[in-house]
Amino acid sequence: MMNSNLRRMLIATTSIVALSGCGANDIASPGTGGNVTINNNTTNVTPAPTPTPTPTPTPTVALVTPAAGCPTISNNAGSTLTDSGTINGPTGTYRVCTLPARLNASALLPRLAGVLYQMNGRVDVGTDQGATTTGTTNVVLTIEPGVIIYAGTGTSWLAVNRGNSIQAVGTATQPIIFTSRDNVQGLNTDTSSGQWGGVVLMGRGQITDCAASLATPGTTACERQTEGAIDPAVYGGANNAESSGRMSFVQIRYSGFILSANSELQALTTEGTGSGTVLNNIMSFNSSDDAAEFFGGRVNMRFYVAVGAEDDNLDTDTGVKANFQYVLVAQRAGSDSRGTDAIIEADSDNAVDSDLPRQNVIVSNFTFFHRVNNASDLSAILLRGGTDYTLLNGFVVAPTPSPSCLRISRAATADTVASPGVNATNRAVAGATTGNDELGAPVFRSVQMQCGATPFLGANGVTNQQVMDIFGASTAANNNSAAYTPSFTGTFINGATETAVPAFNPSALHAASGIPSATGGLGGQPAFFDAVTYAGAVRNATDTWYTQWTCNSSTLNLGTGNTGLCTSLPTF
Repeated sequence: MMNSNLRRMLIATTSIVALSGCGANDIASPGTGGNVTINNNTTNVTPAPTPTPTPTPTPTVALVTPAAGCPTISNNAGSTLTDSGTINGPTGTYRVCTLPARLNASALLPRLAGVLYQMNGRVDVGTDQGATTTGTTNVVLTIEPGVIIYAGTGTSWLAVNRGNSIQAVGTATQPIIFTSRDNVQGLNTDTSSGQWGGVVLMGRGQITDCAASLATPGTTACERQTEGAIDPAVYGGANNAESSGRMSFVQIRYSGFILSANSELQALTTEGTGSGTVLNNIMSFNSSDDAAEFFGGRVNMRFYVAVGAEDDNLDTDTGVKANFQYVLVAQRAGSDSRGTDAIIEADSDNAVDSDLPRQNVIVSNFTFFHRVNNASDLSAILLRGGTDYTLLNGFVVAPTPSPSCLRISRAATADTVASPGVNATNRAVAGATTGNDELGAPVFRSVQMQCGATPFLGANGVTNQQVMDIFGASTAANNNSAAYTPSFTGTFINGATETAVPAFNPSALHAASGIPSATGGLGGQPAFFDAVTYAGAVRNATDTWYTQWTCNSSTLNLGTGNTGLCTSLPTF
């Protein structure tokens, strides 16, 4: 693949030539800027011999030209594409094919040269089928590898309603990209954000914090409205096994626009989605809110990259039970205008943190870079609201001025009375037999942290010492440390120090239950976690899962051979 810097230089050169003969909305093909005559002085000059063999001409990069029209995606009334003319950017001119406000029938968005798909506001995949029906194939939106979908307005977002699903399955060399109009037009920088909503998957899984005050959490009567949505966008139910589809090899750029007062969408939001949903190889870039947030249901996700989020990066809420493996997060220095952003925020509403199901999240093989400039940003990791949480095989880089790496709030989260010193491989602790879904205090194994002056913070009935005891920094058997010094190569690839950390085998764990089973999963759930022999997201230079399908920025350079700069569109 051509070096991205060379490609941009060539594009810039051809653009300058083209502009000499074009109007504001025209882009000429390379070499059509007019005839050029060179008058050479041939007096007393001996002609140079023709080289043998004749050198191969230097290749040029052609700008994209628009397709002649838009494809047909459905014959159902109201589900057709609208030809909205063309849009220009540094990489060329594209045909704009605008999605309908609601897809009423299953549709395929094919990858066609010179075509971009536009969301001109909220786009619904199907209509809400309610909490009690079954099946998620009412309307299926399928997106081919290499498709680029952009938001034509700031209030644009994709809403996959209950009973419907998405199949956005890219490849390593042709990821699917959701982005903003400014990104298409080349107007963004590495600090741009919040230019549209995001992608939201709504399901029928169990949730807590019900919208109806008398509803029982975890039942079909317990539903919630999507945060930030003005029109109905409802999720929740009692089916934890359904599939809302699949998203693989996907970039979501510049998301997080405020849709209503003090409410923003994330790059990716799952809400009550079931364990049948497949999520892997997903990158969030420069979300003005969270990089991803998961509300209830069951979530399994591998190979997740979050760069430049201005709030949290892995936010879990309302009784979700989730498993994450291979997570790479880099915050953008100076982006924490809220003063509350963290790598992890895990909670339910503190007023109802006894609601069932309780949140239970397991994260294994992670590398976190916490970069803050705001004194009110208290920690890299915040656990509260009665969450059960397990962190395994990871590194947290949060040096001064960050005051802490780990903050635990509320006794219900620390569970200091019921289960001090809980064993990570057997979390059937005090309280579990009473049916309160309580798995004990948070668990940390093979976690190394570089922190500020106060690594541990307690709040709301939890002391700093209790947080330190839960982390277990003084227990050698846990392989935890709050005095870690990084030795990464290439910013995030394990070096000698990281390689020396003994790994904890997570393969017998699963967040859908706290009880290990003989088959490797938990509580009848299939095994999710890979057995690993290393800590961190990226084992060594031969571990290249993050390459090709991601994009680069000054916040995090993910190497050569990917889609290039996040500020530019790739030309597959």
